[in-house]
Amino acid sequence: MSETVSVESSVDSNINQDVNIRATYLGAHELKLAASLLYQAYHDDPVFLDIFKSDKEDYEQRLRGAIREELNAFWQAKQPMIGLYLGEAMVGVACINSPDETLASDRFWHWRLKMLLNAGYFSTKQMMQKEHTVLAAVPLKIFHFLSFIAVHPLHQQHGFGHYLMAAVNTVLDEHPDSEGVAVYATSGKFKEFFKQVDYHTVKEVTVGNVCGSVMVHYRDKEE
Repeated sequence: MSETVSVESSVDSNINQDVNIRATYLGAHELKLAASLLYQAYHDDPVFLDIFKSDKEDYEQRLRGAIREELNAFWQAKQPMIGLYLGEAMVGVACINSPDETLASDRFWHWRLKMLLNAGYFSTKQMMQKEHTVLAAVPLKIFHFLSFIAVHPLHQQHGFGHYLMAAVNTVLDEHPDSEGVAVYATSGKFKEFFKQVDYHTVKEVTVGNVCGSVMVHYRDKEE
């Protein structure tokens, strides 16, 4: 996929409007770059630190492997993956589960096998339990789920997250049956960010040893 995702509604006053910012659906050749960006963003995420046991020496290797297999699973299931570019540099990524059977069903077998080899049985089981626990807390029947969202560390605090969220809203607009978009936020700064872009906390959920907020952006009732 190389189509451009509309981000017209995401213009932020903190960003120079002359710069070339675009959001596109990721192609296969961009997955490696997206995986690297997500690894940097989620290296210190409380959920992943807990699931992949950050106290063990191979934590970083297993986290890299898990993110790589997650992106491969997204690609093979034809789920929306958005890359945000500043000129030719990728500065953000968002991965979304569409409201279809892929979201509700267990990961397919080849993904499970690769995850087991990369992350180990316990971590793979916890990843799947996390997914089921969080999804069960969403008070919607048909919805998108924002699995990953990240802005490159060097480009944070400049409004690029709002561009990504506008692209996510475009994906929602393309699926009229979807009631909204859900996300699981574990840190105060992310909860505050999602509040700013019209996400509302619906339930506090504990995954492993980490407590976070399930938040939902509801489709405009007037649409």
